[in-house]
Amino acid sequence: MQIPFDFNWEQLVVILTTRGIRIAVILVAALAASRILRRLILGFGASIARSIDAVPDPTDNERKKRVATLTSLGARTVSIVIWVLAVVMALKEGGFDIGPLLAGAGVIGLAVGFGAQNLVRDVISGIFILIENQIRVGDVAIINGIGGAVEAVNLRTTVLRDLEGAVHIFPNGTITTLTNKTQQFSHYVFDIGVAYKEDTDRVVEVLQDIGDRMREEEEWRELMLDRLEVMGVDKFADSAVIIKMRIKTEPGKQWNVGRELNRRIKKKFDAEGIEIPFPHRSLYFGEASAAFKLKLDDGAREEIRTIVREELAALKQDAD
Repeated sequence: MQIPFDFNWEQLVVILTTRGIRIAVILVAALAASRILRRLILGFGASIARSIDAVPDPTDNERKKRVATLTSLGARTVSIVIWVLAVVMALKEGGFDIGPLLAGAGVIGLAVGFGAQNLVRDVISGIFILIENQIRVGDVAIINGIGGAVEAVNLRTTVLRDLEGAVHIFPNGTITTLTNKTQQFSHYVFDIGVAYKEDTDRVVEVLQDIGDRMREEEEWRELMLDRLEVMGVDKFADSAVIIKMRIKTEPGKQWNVGRELNRRIKKKFDAEGIEIPFPHRSLYFGEASAAFKLKLDDGAREEIRTIVREELAALKQDAD
């Protein structure tokens, strides 16, 4: 770095009164330009979102998520470029020879590049995530085994907020597994267990009727993209027959629809007398749980004798 003038107090006054004003103008202009362009880009994204809403389409949510992600990233990128240019112009206006500075920056950048391979890897991975439209702001995703809502997709990092409100930040280069649960459409999968004594064909009819009635309601009609798909008997568990089914919904609405269907299934099964088995447990305390004596009054004894005699008489009649 070289200063092309002899530095003294008089030169300092000149710099402060002339070049200092120009530098201040450059920085103020950069601040104004970054804010104006940021608002323009975000406003442009908002106008695109409004135009999407004006023409209803099944892919509206997907397009709006894509627009929100790209406009947010574009606004940040433009701000960075403006400030980098502003700093270079300010240095040049201040009398610094930026040629050697840029050359030195190139050499330093090359050296840093070898030591910052992870940073380069993160940026390249972020570019591919955006190009391939893998996730967008507003999606619900599972990244490296952690699930949550996507709050930001940057060139270097992806930000996820889980159900408890905790924020998880993943460098894009470290993302090894990514599951997007809200792309184009979603499914809610049910495993309904019923007792072995139940007629599975009847149970399937009841389940299908529940789904059809719910889909007729205005509140759920737009969220349920298809009929409830009952796949049939899936397996025989220890104490229940498992019937598998699923419902296709709008992206991100599968949990709302699934919970409501579970509520209705429980109430309908209770009304129809369809048993949902659950495990029972017997507790044994060794000698502490010895048999207890049962005392019956004369009326109870006579009632029991009458029941036993009637049962024996019926058995004898069947035998004859």
